[in-house]
Amino acid sequence: MNGVIEGVYEPVQHHWFHCEQQVDCKDSWLPFSREDSLRLEEAHKHGETRGAEEVVVSTEGRRFDVRLKERRRYAVYWEQPPSEVRRSSWFHKGDKDNSYTPYPENTSLVLEEAYMISVTLNDWKRKLEFHTGETVVLHSRKFMTQQQTIPSKDWISLPSASEQSRPRTVKRGLEGISIEIPEGEPYQVDHLVFMVHGIGPACDIQLRGVVQCVNDFRGASLSLLSSHFKQSQDGAHMGRVEYLPVNWHQVLHGDATGVDEDIQRITLPSISRLRQFSNSTVLDLFFYNSPTYCQTIIDTVASEINRLHHIFLQRHPQFTGAVSLTGHSLGSLILFDLLTNQEIHNTDEKISSVSSPSEATSINFESFEETLRNFGLGEFFKMLTKEQMDLESLALCSEKDLKDLGIPLGPRKKIMCLLKRWREKQESMTGTSHPVPGVPGVYSQVQEQPTPLSDAPSTSPVDFKNFDIGIGQVSIVYPQLAFKPQAFFALGSPIGMFLTVRGLKRIDPKYSLPTCKSFYNIYHPYDPVAFRIEPMVVSPGVDLPPMLIPHHKGRKRMHLELKDSLTRVSSDLLLSISTLRGVWQTLTTLPVNTLPPVARVGTTAALPPQESEEIKNISFGMLNGGRRFDYVLQEKPLESFNEYLFAIQSHLCYWDSEDTVLLLLREIYEGKGILL
Repeated sequence: MNGVIEGVYEPVQHHWFHCEQQVDCKDSWLPFSREDSLRLEEAHKHGETRGAEEVVVSTEGRRFDVRLKERRRYAVYWEQPPSEVRRSSWFHKGDKDNSYTPYPENTSLVLEEAYMISVTLNDWKRKLEFHTGETVVLHSRKFMTQQQTIPSKDWISLPSASEQSRPRTVKRGLEGISIEIPEGEPYQVDHLVFMVHGIGPACDIQLRGVVQCVNDFRGASLSLLSSHFKQSQDGAHMGRVEYLPVNWHQVLHGDATGVDEDIQRITLPSISRLRQFSNSTVLDLFFYNSPTYCQTIIDTVASEINRLHHIFLQRHPQFTGAVSLTGHSLGSLILFDLLTNQEIHNTDEKISSVSSPSEATSINFESFEETLRNFGLGEFFKMLTKEQMDLESLALCSEKDLKDLGIPLGPRKKIMCLLKRWREKQESMTGTSHPVPGVPGVYSQVQEQPTPLSDAPSTSPVDFKNFDIGIGQVSIVYPQLAFKPQAFFALGSPIGMFLTVRGLKRIDPKYSLPTCKSFYNIYHPYDPVAFRIEPMVVSPGVDLPPMLIPHHKGRKRMHLELKDSLTRVSSDLLLSISTLRGVWQTLTTLPVNTLPPVARVGTTAALPPQESEEIKNISFGMLNGGRRFDYVLQEKPLESFNEYLFAIQSHLCYWDSEDTVLLLLREIYEGKGILL
């Protein structure tokens, strides 16, 4: 009987499961990986000798801790209710169920004991009744059923005869159960990526949160690593990439800010569902442009990234890889503003890190040269003194004046920050306020303040100093990250639009993010929120299409190849017609020296190579180290039929896009010398 000796009992093999609540609020039992299950089983056997002492086992890439005594699974990096854990050996499934459900452990023990007796004595047809109304019948080794009897007191409506009589299938062990058990994740982590979501609490078309979407992104990354980098993985040259979600929406709309209650008081009662959706999503854009809530969002994102980074290093003490950042939609703009305001610290020039205006009084502005050096601007001392500049005359300059002097965007931003600190120092010493020369419409923060609406204002005054930090965002205090990112990936990003709205028409080609040398702007061609950035860097008049992201299977999608083929056929047809016309004119026209030669037709075919040479000579700036950074995904065949119908879905497609994941992996591992 399939290798099983009749009358010989063999203990069942246990596997560990954990419970997950799905979107439809139904519980689904998912298996741990084989590696995690073996570690849990071993810890369980050793823990039986420890008495009441709790045993904690890290699972799923050390993102969760399982407390064996409690039989609970706890998330490490994000807030999530603890889930139940079972040491499973017996399972049941109904006709309408999609998967098997493990029995509780005490029920499994009773079933296993009855099974052992039946096998040893060869006595089947044994019935086991439980207090829950379930009756399990052991017909044979391979055939076991469960009959569910619904007590009359629990009837909502009269159950049908089929509901009362239809048995459930019972299985012992994992044999014969169609369930996919993951193999587990590599222990070694090569790279860490923080992922920041956009507006609203939902991140994809299924209305899932950022944690679930990042889980899918991580799963796609593991799958692509095993398929595209298999040789390097087999040679133990590489491990995996860890992705961690950064949630700022929960803090912004939490009880601490009270913003939801304030908005709800002024919200009209009509079309309530639409207004509720708008209040929790679209309003995030306006909150980010508010000085008060912009500070809240920036502080939340930076502190959460630093917190997650600290926990990760504690749980991965041998980690020596780099860290990258990924932002979707508004999250990409938040990261761009944050990275734009990072300070470079080195041994030659120490930049004074000022976290709040109140600390400006501790800065010494007596020496012009030393002040510049403290802000990392020592190299511009000779240039400014040659123009007979000091702090007072420098304060009279606008950002345009500094640009005319040939000072790049990054140092200009530092100079404007320096002047802001200097003015605050002067105000704290004199107690007066005055207009800022050279910057129309900007005043110090204490000039003729309007009468407050209450004795205790809820917000502190924040000024809107235009272009004070280089790209026109609200003037707030930008915290510093605990690391220097290797790369920044913007997905479906409105960065280009926001920079234009802020008044920045062109990005200096010499400019790069202070602490991050690689930048990628990735978007779907039908994404209504995404904008390009390369046209703001390249020379005016240059019109280049974005870089096409290759399909993860190594070729263009079929409909795009068909479109290219039709384009080539039509161009070849036009070329043939043009050639025949030229031959006919040559035969029917007298030779005249001033006429262009027929050979000119051949230059048309030579245009693509010339165009490629021109692309090589175009400067794409230093945002991505001189490389191109606008990358477009390939639309799916169905999307190409109606781009308007799939517009919203296109903005939410990045979380499960394997093409996007593969582009990230290429950037990450090419820096380590590992190629596809």
